Amino acid sequence: MKAVSSGLAALALAGCAAMEPAVPPTAFRITSPQFADNAVLQPKNAGNFAKNPNCTGQNVSPALQWSNAPAKTRSYALIVDDQAGRNGIGVSHGVVYGIPAGVTAFDEGELAAAPMKFVAGSSLLGVHYIGPCPPRGLSLHHYVFTLIATDLEPGALRAGMKRDELLKSLQGHALGAASLAFRFAQ
Repeated sequence: MKAVSSGLAALALAGCAAMEPAVPPTAFRITSPQFADNAVLQPKNAGNFAKNPNCTGQNVSPALQWSNAPAKTRSYALIVDDQAGRNGIGVSHGVVYGIPAGVTAFDEGELAAAPMKFVAGSSLLGVHYIGPCPPRGLSLHHYVFTLIATDLEPGALRAGMKRDELLKSLQGHALGAASLAFRFAQ
């Protein structure tokens, strides 16, 4: 009897671990109308940087939308990172900021296009956004899109900042953050 009850307890605990916790409907969040959190991106979403042979896609950024910004939000910053890139050193794939508080979405492809709703920063490859470019034959990499609500006016920061410079500039100005991850491999 004891073995059966401990087996049932282990099964019940395993079932609980697989469930995602409920997110309050008022929580600051970023989602995609195209992909669920942790979904695998399509080949068209891969980057297309000529200097990198691993960038084999069309650089079509996924559609994004966000809601429930913290009070006093004046602008947003969005960074996109592949922490497993460059053998674990990481790769910055996107740096944009100065997104006005009234903007609550990017259409498919908009993040990779010319900046209309944001100030362009500089990813590791020198452009404001580049889709996934992992080498062939590796396991799925996670591309984390982190949206940061700030109390800064949209034009407060100069264009062209890299990820670390942006994060330093946001010290004392970040009001909250939400993230979304996608996966990709070739």
